[in-house]
Amino acid sequence: MTHERPDPLRSPAFLLVCGITFLTFVAAFQLFPTVPLRLLELGARRQQTGLFMTVFTAGSASGALFTGPLGDRVGQRRMMIVSALAFAICVSLYGFIGQRWWLFTVLALPHGIVWSGLLTTTMPILGEVLSEDQRAAGIALYGLASPAGVIFGPMIGLAFFRHFGFQPMALALGSVFLIIGLLAFSLPRDRSERGIHPPFRLPGGVMLAPCAMLFTTALGYGSLGTFTPQELLKLGLNQPWMFLTAMAVGMVTLRILVSRMGFGERPLRWLMPALWLAFIGLVILALAPGGVLRHAVSAFVYGAGYSMMYTLVNLYVLERVDPLRRGAAFGAMLFAFDSGIGLGAFGIGQIIGRSEPTWGALAFRLGWGTTTLAALASLLLGYRLLKEARRIGMA
Repeated sequence: MTHERPDPLRSPAFLLVCGITFLTFVAAFQLFPTVPLRLLELGARRQQTGLFMTVFTAGSASGALFTGPLGDRVGQRRMMIVSALAFAICVSLYGFIGQRWWLFTVLALPHGIVWSGLLTTTMPILGEVLSEDQRAAGIALYGLASPAGVIFGPMIGLAFFRHFGFQPMALALGSVFLIIGLLAFSLPRDRSERGIHPPFRLPGGVMLAPCAMLFTTALGYGSLGTFTPQELLKLGLNQPWMFLTAMAVGMVTLRILVSRMGFGERPLRWLMPALWLAFIGLVILALAPGGVLRHAVSAFVYGAGYSMMYTLVNLYVLERVDPLRRGAAFGAMLFAFDSGIGLGAFGIGQIIGRSEPTWGALAFRLGWGTTTLAALASLLLGYRLLKEARRIGMA
C-alpha cells in the first residue's frame, strides 16, 4: 500500500501562519494610513505627519537586530505571542492620546520594536513548516496573505476613522492583535521547547547584498502609505485608500499568475522584471496625468513588481542561511527595509511639506519623482544580487 506524502501547503501550521499574517496586515494597515490624518486633526503640520512612520520604523529597524537573533534563541513561536500581545497594548494606547500629537511619536519607538518581533518570526517558522521542494511555491502562496490584508485594511481603517473616530478604531485593533497572540499558541513548538538553544548570533556577510537592495527599495515605499492618501484628499478626491488597495491587488495578481506558471528551477530569474515593474509604477505616479486613475494604475504596477521582488529575496535568504540563524538574517533584512521606510517617509515628507506652499498639489509630484531615484539604485543592486544567484544556480 502506498501512502501519499502530506501536502505542506495544506497543513494546518502553514494555513495558520498565512491567517495570522493576513490578520496582522489587515489591522496594521488600518492604523498606518489613519495616524497621519489623526495627527493633522491634533494640529501637526503636513511635514510632521511623516514623523510617526519615521520613528516607528526606526524602532522596528533597530529592534529587528535584537528580536531576530532573540527569536532564534528563545523560539519564534514565543516571540510571536509576546509581540502580538504587546502590539495590542501599544495600539490601544494611541486611542487615549489627546492634543499632544507628539506623544504618538514617543510611543511609536517601542511600538516599532514590538512590530519587528512580529515580522522577524514568520519566515523562520515557514522555513520549518515547508519542505525544501515546496519552498518557492509555499512562499509565493504565503505572500498573498499580507497584500490581501493591505487590500482591505486601508478601506476599513479610513472608513472607520471617518465615521466613528480614532479612539474606537484603536481599541478595535487592539482586540485584533490580542486574537493574533492567542492564535499563535497553536503554532508548532519551537526548537527551544524541544531542548535546542542556538546561541545569540548576528547574521553573516551573505546578507549585505539583499539588505542593500531592500534599503533602496524601501526609500520610495516608505512615503507611499503616508502621502498617497494625503495627495488624493488634497486634490478633493474621495478615495484616499486607492493607492494602497490597488497596490495590494497588483501584488496578489502577479503572485497568482507566477504561481500558476511556476517558478521553475531558477526562481531568481524573475528578480529584474519585478524591479523594473516597481520602477515603472513610480514613474507613472510622478508623471502621468490625473488623480484616482493615476494612483490605481501606478499602484497596481508598482505593487506587482515590489511584492514579487520581496518574495524572491526572502527565498534567496532561506536558501543561503543556516536554519539556526534565520531569525538573525530576517532581522537584518527588516533593519535594512525599515530604515529605508523611515528615511523615505521623513525625506519625502520634508520635500512635499516644504514645497507645498509654493507648488500646492504639485508638491506631491516632486516627492514621487524623488522616489524614482531610489528605485534606480535598487535596479543596480538587483543586478549584483542576480549575479550571486546565478553563481549558486538560483537564476
